[in-house]
Amino acid sequence: MPTDWRIVVLVDRDDQECEELKTKLEQMARKAGLVTRTQARAANIPYVVINRIVVEELEAWYFGDWMAVQAAYPGVQRTVPAQEKYRDPDAISGGTWEAFERILKRKGYFPGGLRKIEAARTIVPYMDPERNRSRSFQVFCEALREMVSTCS
Repeated sequence: MPTDWRIVVLVDRDDQECEELKTKLEQMARKAGLVTRTQARAANIPYVVINRIVVEELEAWYFGDWMAVQAAYPGVQRTVPAQEKYRDPDAISGGTWEAFERILKRKGYFPGGLRKIEAARTIVPYMDPERNRSRSFQVFCEALREMVSTCS
């Protein structure tokens, strides 16, 4: 692998326990002979792989930047993040993508079911990383910034 390449592994947690999943990802990278950020920090050496886990599901990141969702789907209510069950994007219970789908369907979007890739492509251009309230999103961005700074 070229020395200036880096790998970012991003996985939805879904119902898995975070620490167990992270351990599995770290083991897979080591088995492939790749140094991870976790290993590198302990040994103060350069790394190639960052393993990141989206707490709950990727849709939590949309709840974290509801302004982006509103820009992409103007019919959704702007007050969604103020509702208690959506205040912490990474702690939405009962399935984040399901909650996201219900909100969009109520406003006439995706009547046949959420098309995740289409939704992602529609929302992402409006996302502002600095505005996002999802802790897992912020940790992901922090790792990317660090990775980029060590590559330059």
